[in-house]
Amino acid sequence: MGQLDQPAFDRLMSAGCTACGHPTLEIKSIIDRTVIVMAADPNDAGRWAHDGEKFVDGTYRVACAKCAHVEFEHGDCPRCHSAGGLATALSSTSKLVVPKRCPKCSELELMAIAMLPAVARFGGGESPKPKPLVEFGEPGYHVVAYACDACDNAVVAEGCPLCGAPGPLRPRP
Repeated sequence: MGQLDQPAFDRLMSAGCTACGHPTLEIKSIIDRTVIVMAADPNDAGRWAHDGEKFVDGTYRVACAKCAHVEFEHGDCPRCHSAGGLATALSSTSKLVVPKRCPKCSELELMAIAMLPAVARFGGGESPKPKPLVEFGEPGYHVVAYACDACDNAVVAEGCPLCGAPGPLRPRP
């Protein structure tokens, strides 16, 4: 479980801003995204691969979209809860690097699964549609695993893919 559980998240969303009463909140969360890479370069923009539980699980900041009053903020790693790990996760590059070719069969096309910060707005009739805050290869974009469809080879990051803490990793929803 992240720093917020679903009932606490729902209470935040239904209350809106406690400072100015504005109904729309900006949510920052670290969530899952898949991207197809060709020779280690993104072949597409990627697709979100999270569900509502993982979105809530990765939430690290909620603020008013109008007055910027912070309703919730937590600095621990959203994946392993390492103290202060969020700053490391947002500023460091991926520990797992996608190779130009599959190490097993030399296929050029691989699928990468990553965790990255995104922002979404909720309230005032808007539905949360996450927008990535970083792109493939930038600090904050952390490849968790990559796989080859041609030979079923898969490689998974060791330790916490976000902050590098040795773990143990906590179960995700």
